[in-house]
Amino acid sequence: MHLSELDRAILDFERTWWTAGGSKESLIREHLGVSPTRYYRLLASLAEDDAALAYDPLTVKRLRRRRAARHEARVRGRRAGPQ
Repeated sequence: MHLSELDRAILDFERTWWTAGGSKESLIREHLGVSPTRYYRLLASLAEDDAALAYDPLTVKRLRRRRAARHEARVRGRRAGPQ
């Protein structure tokens, strides 16, 4: 699998955006030229991509852990039956 220039830029941005200061949404538009919605869709897709894992293992593993934690929280929040 091949990562595009935008894919690499998204991973690089996700790894360092907090050091730039400002809101993440405005930084996404400014640095990447995409909407925050598109950014998060692409980022979610990259979290599943083995090429992205090879390019930036720390960031992709962090994304996968956060996704798993959100999934676990949703599952734990569901009730098995009426209470």
